[in-house]
Amino acid sequence: MPPDLSLEREGPGPVCGVDEVGRGPWAGPVVAAAVVLDPDRVPDGIDDSKKLTAPRRAQLHNEILACARVGVGVASVAEVDRLNVLQASFLAMRRALARLGTRPGLVLVDGKLLPPGLGCEARAVIGGDALCVSIAAASVVAKVVRDRMMVSLAQQFPGYGWETNVGYGVRAHAEALARLGVTPYHRRSFAPVHKMLCEEATVKSLIQI
Repeated sequence: MPPDLSLEREGPGPVCGVDEVGRGPWAGPVVAAAVVLDPDRVPDGIDDSKKLTAPRRAQLHNEILACARVGVGVASVAEVDRLNVLQASFLAMRRALARLGTRPGLVLVDGKLLPPGLGCEARAVIGGDALCVSIAAASVVAKVVRDRMMVSLAQQFPGYGWETNVGYGVRAHAEALARLGVTPYHRRSFAPVHKMLCEEATVKSLIQI
């Protein structure tokens, strides 16, 4: 069954769905989206972004922007490293809500944890992107925005395959990291990147001896 408006109908309006993309990658920011849908103008086919093809996500992204209130928030690589990826995700969610342009009556957040400091009633929904159409819409917007950011970064830092792996730790990315080194957009707090930096520091220290 595709996600529906059941949870939205339980809360005081407007009800906002929130989801984030990018907790797991070795490189790039975390991106969150907040979406308030018009119940009478919900685009057909909205689903968990992971279940959709890239062209379908792009089409739905445009349709959602055309008929819904949308806010997007970004937490940078530096913030991921400074705060940890969970807290950076919460920061991106708060920024997305701040850019929404309206105060929701209820916020539905994908996952089991709620970001602190939302300033309004909120509910965590485990597996929300498969249950709640507003959360699914947020997952689509966040995914499209982040993927486009990674394609742009891939042009600045070719060789890592970010245009296809969007920063995730696939084999080709690991091999490129070993061959080309760490960029400013790699998360230094993540173990594979941290290990690479430690190995580089060891080599430099041996050279200096």
